[in-house]
Amino acid sequence: MGYKGAILIKIRSICFQSKGCTNHSFLLKSLYIMLVVVNFVGCCSYSFTGASVPAHLKTISIPMADDRSGSGEPGMRENFTNTLTQKFIDDNTLRIADRVTATASLECTIASYGDAPEVVSAGENVQTRRITIGVQVIYRDLVTRKTIFEQTFSNYAPYPSGGTLADKTAAIAKAVDLITTDILLAVVSGW
Repeated sequence: MGYKGAILIKIRSICFQSKGCTNHSFLLKSLYIMLVVVNFVGCCSYSFTGASVPAHLKTISIPMADDRSGSGEPGMRENFTNTLTQKFIDDNTLRIADRVTATASLECTIASYGDAPEVVSAGENVQTRRITIGVQVIYRDLVTRKTIFEQTFSNYAPYPSGGTLADKTAAIAKAVDLITTDILLAVVSGW
């Protein structure tokens, strides 16, 4: 039982032991107010943004990703780089800068691309396919000239087997969105 449950039991025992607290409406209102206060205090005590970014890093350079996957998907490296850059702009923990003025850099290489069956029904009919993308990332501190991490990120998204080119493109975009979110979290919060 957590601290919220312990608070509820304590309030209940105090109220029912006291002869002046027989109004259930008062008890319920009191419990509700206590839970709101406890939840508010619990939520406000944590902040993940910027949790692991060294204090001297203020800006980041994100050069165009290399595509060494051999996928032949047109525009994948541009879409990946634009999506990743936009995530950092939206997050605002590190500002985007060019390589010359940045205090950190994030170099990405699309290393693998797969388009394989995901769900096969009876009779070996493929119902769903899965796009899987793997990206190698090197995150460098340009002030201290050290590599913070070198890591491979991978994610996937399904699309219908008989789907259109738009379905496949949407699956690629979804996989890229998931990977770029993972990369952003690894950089700004060390997860």
